[in-house]
Amino acid sequence: MKLDDTFDMVGADIVAPVSVYAASAAKGRKRQRFLFARGFDIVFAVLAAPMVVFVALVLLVLNPIFNPGPLFFRQKRMGKDCTSFRMWKFRTMLPSSVDVRSHDSPLDRHRITKLGALLRKSRLDELPNLINVLKGEMALVGPRPDAWDHAVVYIRTIPFYHQRFAVLPGITGLAQVRSGYADDYKSVCRKARLDAIYVRSRSPRMDMGIVLATVVVMLTGFGAR
Repeated sequence: MKLDDTFDMVGADIVAPVSVYAASAAKGRKRQRFLFARGFDIVFAVLAAPMVVFVALVLLVLNPIFNPGPLFFRQKRMGKDCTSFRMWKFRTMLPSSVDVRSHDSPLDRHRITKLGALLRKSRLDELPNLINVLKGEMALVGPRPDAWDHAVVYIRTIPFYHQRFAVLPGITGLAQVRSGYADDYKSVCRKARLDAIYVRSRSPRMDMGIVLATVVVMLTGFGAR
C-alpha cells in the first residue's frame, strides 16, 4: 500500500502507531518554555525577514544566468506528530521530473548548479524555512525534517528515529552541527541518535549553543552537500 497524504486525514498513527512516539511526546515541554521558545522563534523570523527578501532579490537577478528555474523549492516533509507540511527553500538544483529521490539513492550532485552549491555551502538556501517557522510548522532549532517518503521508511527501520516527532522540526539542529549531511544508513542512524539526545535534553542553553555552532557551520561550510 502506498503511503500518501491520506494518512494526515486519518491520523498520524497510520504512519507510526501512537504508542511508538507517545512516550516521548507525553513528556512534553512545559508551557512556559514553549511560549518562550515560540516567541523567540517569531521575533527571530521577523528580524531576519529583510535578509530573506534581500537574498531573494539578488537570486532573482542571478538565477537566470547561473541557476535557471524557479526561485523557490517546496517539498513535502514530515513534522511534529508525523504530520506533513510543505517546506520552503531557495532552489539549488536544476528542476527534475521526480519530486523526491528514493531514500537509499545518492544525492543528485550533477543537478546542483554552481550558484546552488554556494547557497548550500553557506546554508542560505534554508532561509525561506523562516516562512514555516512563522506558520508554526518549524522551530529555529530542532531535528531537521526529512522528505515525507524518506521519513516513512526511516521511522520503521532506523533506531530512535521516531523520537524526533515529539518536537517541532528545526531549521538547524544538534545533528546538523555535529555530523553534517546524512545520505546513507549509517549517517542517518547517527543523525537519529543525535536528534534523540536533543529531544531528551533540550533547553534554552542548548538551543543557543546550537545557534552559535550553526554560525560557525555557515562560515566554514561544514557538512554541506
